[in-house]
Amino acid sequence: MPQIVFRKKQTFIGIVIILLVIFTTLVIIRALSHQPVLVFSDRKTQEIEALLPIEPGNRFSIIFVHSIHHKDVVEIYRVNEQNEIEQTDIIFEEFGIGMPSNAPPGAQFVTENGKYHIKNLNLIMPSMIIRNGKTVSKHRLVWFDKNDQAHQVYFNDYFRPGAWLEIKVKNLPRYFLWKEPLIHDSKISKQTH
Repeated sequence: MPQIVFRKKQTFIGIVIILLVIFTTLVIIRALSHQPVLVFSDRKTQEIEALLPIEPGNRFSIIFVHSIHHKDVVEIYRVNEQNEIEQTDIIFEEFGIGMPSNAPPGAQFVTENGKYHIKNLNLIMPSMIIRNGKTVSKHRLVWFDKNDQAHQVYFNDYFRPGAWLEIKVKNLPRYFLWKEPLIHDSKISKQTH
């Protein structure tokens, strides 16, 4: 009888050890697996300033207030299957310095609800350079989760006014998401709205 109890204990301990090894292996594999992320890095030093997990097909927008006419300009992007940034649309309310006056070939210029839309831009870029506003510093990042729910943060909550940033999609090990600043909308904004 004591021998049967001893064997049951041995079997139980063996199963627990096997489960711990499997669990630990899965955690290590997950930590080392790669995740596509939108990387915001300092243009000069290439130091990572912030990360936003993103998947091919996901959309994001950068909204900025035009420094002359003080109206929102919305640039809409998506991440394509090659992890490149594709600008799809731009929306604005007034023409002015730096604003397009017509659509490039293949794109469509329309007016909707009093705003100008340039649709189907299909401008593909491996990365983009953007300057966080300094004079009028109200840049916002909007992204959509897998449920198509919109999330918004102010650039000033992550980047200093006037900072030059390079934005690109990279496949990074998941452990980067634990150690680098992660963009999320639950952060309480320092921005005056």
